[in-house]
Parts: sequence; structure tokens; C-alpha cells
Amino acid sequence: MSNAPLLAPSSPLLSVRDLTKHFPIKKGLLGKTAGAVRAVDGVSFDVMPGETLGLVGESGCGKSTTGRMILRLIEPTAGTVEFDGIDLVSLDSRAMRRLRRKIQVIFQDPFSSLNPRMTVGAIVREGLTIHKIAEGAAADARVRQLLDEVGLRPEYVSRYPHEFSGGQRQRIGIARALALRPKVIVCDEPVSALDVSIQAQVINLLEDLQNEFDLTYLFIAHDLSVVRHISDRVAVMYLGKVMELADRNSLYEAPQHPYTHALLSAVPTPDPAKEQARERILLRGDVPSPLNPPPACVFHTRCWKAQDICRVVEPPLLQVSPTHQVACHFPEERKLV
Repeated sequence: MSNAPLLAPSSPLLSVRDLTKHFPIKKGLLGKTAGAVRAVDGVSFDVMPGETLGLVGESGCGKSTTGRMILRLIEPTAGTVEFDGIDLVSLDSRAMRRLRRKIQVIFQDPFSSLNPRMTVGAIVREGLTIHKIAEGAAADARVRQLLDEVGLRPEYVSRYPHEFSGGQRQRIGIARALALRPKVIVCDEPVSALDVSIQAQVINLLEDLQNEFDLTYLFIAHDLSVVRHISDRVAVMYLGKVMELADRNSLYEAPQHPYTHALLSAVPTPDPAKEQARERILLRGDVPSPLNPPPACVFHTRCWKAQDICRVVEPPLLQVSPTHQVACHFPEERKLV
């Protein structure tokens, strides 16, 4: 087995290596550093052109922090992020601003991510103005075209965000992200704040736009059913680290990491007979604090397969097949009913 990064034959559009973010904790009047929250602790993955990589895990595992570091909304403590061969971490603010037209974001909350004092037209037009792509009548025409592409009426340009439903607001956010015709969009839980009936519509819209404009997605979510529907490959995170990385079919049909086994066992199935027959894995204890994570394998305190080596040696993310990587000393293919 090799610990080389999991790559398809073509070169990655986005390449993340050993990405780390430790938030310092200050105490006392002098603000001395008393420790650090290890939000992300050495994450590595690639995203290929035109694919969707799903990034999943429980709340607090570091997936959204990872996405924000890729966007340079949060500065990483260590590690590299390469976009199309360019190291984003080394860029100054001016160079990063120019590059941001190629990397956009769709935020989780459509209620707080839109400025309530701006009209829909102004929100979508803002990026065109900042990057001097279009002005005047050309910008107005582009905004109306974008609204039409995301399934909204062009006459909505003069309305304000509070006049729309959650699903419509998220479509406005998608139009804003599309305005600059980016190559990569970081989707930070874009449907988790929406009604279940609306989630499928937004997911289908994202897939249609991806096919039409050859987009590449980093799709961050905690809903495994949603991730299975939209992703080509999936990375599972736990306590700031990637536990398993595989193509969608391998991960959902034959997961190998105990944590992935537990996550997938909790996903309900529509067939009552299968739901009753399948094994449910209940993890003991709570997720440890990222302020003081367990040594070696961070999952060993909750893992039923843990042995002495798991407490003293951190398992590297090893390639167990051409499309599957696992960070576990005792990986086991486990088919879930």
C-alpha cells in the first residue's frame, strides 16, 4: 500500500496538502496563549476538474473550516492549497482578490448570507462591478440572465431578500456565485437550512449548472443521503482529520473505516424490512474536544476495534485500492444491509 495522494489520470484542479488550522486560546490580562483548538489537523485531498468531492462528518469535525481556508476566508496555520497549479496560501491579498473570480462560495444560511439592504439585482451585480466584468446595461442584462439560469424571474431584480422564501434566497446565492463564471464552487452545506421538499430542487439545480458550465464542486455537508446523490467521491472527516476517502460507490457500498461504518448505519432506508434487519452501530461516549484530541488515532476512544497500536501510532491515510484510501490500522470492508 502507498500513501500517495488519490489521483485520477488527469491533474487535479484543486490540491490540498496537510492543511491545518489551530485557533489559539488566550488567557489572562496579557493574553498569553494557553492552548489551541485543533479545528483542522493535516487534511489532504485532490479535486479533479468537473467532479464533485463531498466532505462529510459530524458538526465540529472541521469540514467548514477546511472550505473557508481554501477560500482564504480563514488563514491556515500550515499546509498548502494549490488551485490550477497556483499556491493560494502564498498569494498576497491583491493577487488573491483577482483569483477569487475563479473560486466562489455558496454559504449555508440563505437568510444571513444576503445583504438585506441590497436588492437582488445589486447582490448579483456586485461581483461583476468589483471585477470590472460588466457595467450599465450589459451588467443588467447579465444579472437577468443569471436569475433565469437559476430558475428565478428576471423581474425579481428590484426586490429585496426578505421578500423571498429560503429556497429562492439560496438560488439568489447560487446566481451570485455563478456571476463570475468560476471554475470551482465551495458549497458550504447549501441545503441544510432548507426544507426537505426544497433540498432536492436545489441539488438538481446544482447538478444541471455543473453539467452546463463544467463546474467543479467541493460539497460540504453532514447529510450522507444528500452527499451520495451529488458526489463523485467522498471524504469522511472526524475531529479535524480525513478518516476515509473513496469514490461514492465504494464508500457507500463497502466502507472500510469503523467511523464510516457507524455513520452509514445511522442513515435510514425507505424499505422497512431492510431498516429492521440491518445492524445499527452505536458509538460510545462523546466526540472528544478539539482542544485536547486523543493521541495517535483520534477515533480510538470510541472505536470498538481499537487496540494498543491505535493509542500510540497515528494511522496514515493509505491507499487500499486505486480509488479508496483509509486511515485505520485495522480497515475492514463491511457491507451494510
